[in-house]
Amino acid sequence: MPTTTWTHLSPERRERILVAAMDEFGTHGYSTGSLNVIARQAGVAKGSLFQYFAGKLDLFTYVAEQTSLRIFEAMRPWLDGYRPDGRGSAPDFTAYLIEAMDAWVSYFETHPLERGVTAATNMEIDPVVRQAVLEPVQHLYLAGLRPLVQEAVAAGDLSPDADVDALLSLLLLLLPHIALAPFFPAVAGPVAPTRGDEVARRNAIERLVQPVLTGFRRSPASG
Repeated sequence: MPTTTWTHLSPERRERILVAAMDEFGTHGYSTGSLNVIARQAGVAKGSLFQYFAGKLDLFTYVAEQTSLRIFEAMRPWLDGYRPDGRGSAPDFTAYLIEAMDAWVSYFETHPLERGVTAATNMEIDPVVRQAVLEPVQHLYLAGLRPLVQEAVAAGDLSPDADVDALLSLLLLLLPHIALAPFFPAVAGPVAPTRGDEVARRNAIERLVQPVLTGFRRSPASG
């Protein structure tokens, strides 16, 4: 966690440091990310970073959390916008989730800093570092996704005995995959959203989402 010295900085100074850290860690990852580069890009002394954070891992964890908060706020309309009574723009939860995933991928296409940090946190090879950064990130995403899935169960779009925790676990695997797949084709697999082709991207998302939800939908026999 940042120190009290960090909280006393001006918002503009904190933003400069945060953006510089997002850029460096998002480009080079945690292990090879340079505090010297971050300090230089932010226009501060390297020693100042240790007045703001306990160390490199503390800074990286903070960057991951703040990046996730930015992404979360951008996706909040989709987390809060499911209206099973009025249906809104989608006929059911499956269609709604596909639209939300499409918006998710579109966000990462236009936000390279957030995309880079997401890649750095999900692809970090050091298990201690990966655990430190992913645990708070997943906690945040679960806080947004759980009410959405529970509402779909209550509305009858998902089975009343659907294993909510299992579905949430699958979504936590799928979200970073489809966010990063257009930019890391070597690890994307045969079905991957592509850059610059909205139709192909939507088709790939649908092909990935449909099988994930298959075991959680209400069966026709159950009404």
